[in-house]
Amino acid sequence: MSRTIANATARITLGPTTMHAFLPPAPVLALFAALPLALFQPRALPAETPVVDHAMEITLDPAAGTLTVTDRLTLPPGLDAVDLVLHDGLAPRVLSADATLEPVEPQAQDEHLTTLRLRLAPAAKGTVTLAYGGTIRHGLVAVREGMGRERQESVGTIGPDGVFLDGASGWYPRVPGTLQRFDLRITAPPGWNAISQGAGPDRQGFAGSAWTETQPQDDIYLVAAPFTLYRDQDERAQVWLRAPNEPLAARYLAATREYLDLYSRLIGPYAYAKFALVENFWESGYGMPSFTLLGPAVIRLPFIIDTSYPHEVLHNWWGNGVFVEERTGNWSEGLTTYLADHLMKEREGQGAAYRRDALQTYADFVHSEADFPLTAFRARHGEASQAIGYGKSAMLFHGLRVQLGDAAFVQGLKRFYADNRLRAAGYADLRRAFEATSGRDLKDYFTTWTTRTGAARLALTAVRSDRTQTGAYQVSGRVLQTQREAPFPLTVPVVVHQVEGPPQRTLVELTGREGRFAIDVPTAPVRLAVDPEFDCFRTLEPGESPVALGGLFGAEQGLILLPGAAQPALLSAYRALATAWQGGHPQWRVALDQDQPALPADRAVWVLGWENRFIHDFAAGAAGFSLDPAARTLAIAGTPVALGADASLALTRVRDGSPLGLLATDDPTALPGLARKLPHYGKYGYLVFAGAAPDNRLKGQWPPGDSPLIQWFGDARPVLAPVPRPSLVETHRP
Repeated sequence: MSRTIANATARITLGPTTMHAFLPPAPVLALFAALPLALFQPRALPAETPVVDHAMEITLDPAAGTLTVTDRLTLPPGLDAVDLVLHDGLAPRVLSADATLEPVEPQAQDEHLTTLRLRLAPAAKGTVTLAYGGTIRHGLVAVREGMGRERQESVGTIGPDGVFLDGASGWYPRVPGTLQRFDLRITAPPGWNAISQGAGPDRQGFAGSAWTETQPQDDIYLVAAPFTLYRDQDERAQVWLRAPNEPLAARYLAATREYLDLYSRLIGPYAYAKFALVENFWESGYGMPSFTLLGPAVIRLPFIIDTSYPHEVLHNWWGNGVFVEERTGNWSEGLTTYLADHLMKEREGQGAAYRRDALQTYADFVHSEADFPLTAFRARHGEASQAIGYGKSAMLFHGLRVQLGDAAFVQGLKRFYADNRLRAAGYADLRRAFEATSGRDLKDYFTTWTTRTGAARLALTAVRSDRTQTGAYQVSGRVLQTQREAPFPLTVPVVVHQVEGPPQRTLVELTGREGRFAIDVPTAPVRLAVDPEFDCFRTLEPGESPVALGGLFGAEQGLILLPGAAQPALLSAYRALATAWQGGHPQWRVALDQDQPALPADRAVWVLGWENRFIHDFAAGAAGFSLDPAARTLAIAGTPVALGADASLALTRVRDGSPLGLLATDDPTALPGLARKLPHYGKYGYLVFAGAAPDNRLKGQWPPGDSPLIQWFGDARPVLAPVPRPSLVETHRP
């Protein structure tokens, strides 16, 4: 059922014919670089889970930071007593005459929150009514996620800026190990409105906010603020903004309809009554069933609608549509990343670049002691866990698609969703679904890639090009796995470009150390390449992975050199940046350039400042750029770059096998922003910023070179187009 928000500050109903999505391309700014990863943390639930029903009357007082609640609970049958968890200080009492509520010692406490544990002996037929109320107000805390990277979060708060409550905040009586159904009626101050999962409110009825969810949920969310509500005529697409903005709402409503339609066709019917974009009061990237909670600056970035927003929508199929059986590993983030972030790039012809960046991120941040198998991934807590739980997991699904083909892969997705909708599932359920639709035994593939650490390493050998009796050519050779560890099951693409005609592609199945191939081409071969579009989860070879900022920020040990000759204010700002980057990384040192006899060759080094005495050593012999520190000029590939008086420059290069970085500016006020932003530009090799903000004006990657996985035939090195490969949605249209 759905009801009306009577106190909305504005209400504009936008019909489908009035929607126009404007999706301009733009660089991924640092503000949102960590946020596409929805902070979805599934609870450990068995496949069949008992359900608690809640009928709640809620009054919010944001100014006082309090709520009061009456909750009529209907408990699962057959229980004589249950344990409840509730936020400390809410003073619960039983309104039912024949039920008792007693504390259980000790109470649970963590760094930010104390919760009550209570034993409830329910009334007949398992129905009992509780009343409680009190203060929940926890401020934002910074969570460090790597060198120079952190995000903010709260365990729950009721305040003048807004309300954010979930099960972790203990705002409702939770029975551990259960799912929830609920009917919420929320009273808030004039002009305030609340949102949760489920259906409602429609355009008539309760003079407050009301939400009903009849499908079992693993949590109950409650978010409130003085929202302006925009929605389609059928209520399915909604936008909740903290200030009126009809053009912005129109773009998100159109995008919501597009993505709901796309994923309904690709996977199966959408499970919820709505999907809402909700503006938070801090910069966040939360994904809840039937809505997402994004920060105010984030939602106004012009590129978010077609880069990160589909990730949030898709979580309502993976994670919030099929729940995660957490004890066997969180597969949801990888599958969501693959079918949202990767698919959006693939539709633009950039799928190979996305996959290469995923492999590079793994190489930069996942060192041996930080590695763990996919079955151990629960949620992101830094770059290494992100590279594994999002990047490596996404590549698992891509490798499965390469092996099975698009049709069987999509049918496996549909089967998995249909079999497990609104229940907890794990990798074993994924395997069963894909085996059923492909007719293949996938035990070795899933077991190996989910329970082992590391990546494959490939080599190419014994390449021949032989003229056949018909005048055509046969190109043959061997693909090897050379890592010290046991071989991985891999399906490896091998591509031959020829003098005339389209490139030819074949797949080499590696079940052991070696696989052979022979490819017939009508005309003379020009180049042979193994995995040229990064379809395999493997270690990148030299030439495939040019140096970038990620190599510096992911290094286990390093040195940050300060410019002793800089003006005091500038030197102080550089020192603050270095201290921020060094925090939590004991194997990184900060030193003055004058105290260092030479650039070390055995570790990563940051050279800070135009005045740094090592800046000429940094630039000497560099390929790809030339730098004149005195004139403040830069040329990349021979082309001058206009820096300007307010420019800040970041460059990378490799020296003696170790990454070097240069950061130089004349404006000390730009350095706090650079300290925050640069760690989010990890895939780039050079960047130019302007102003104190600072704003990015130029970014780029150093061009890759040839690798040992490429064999040229002859001396010519023409630029060759990749094999045309349509995106998943283009190859499989229902």
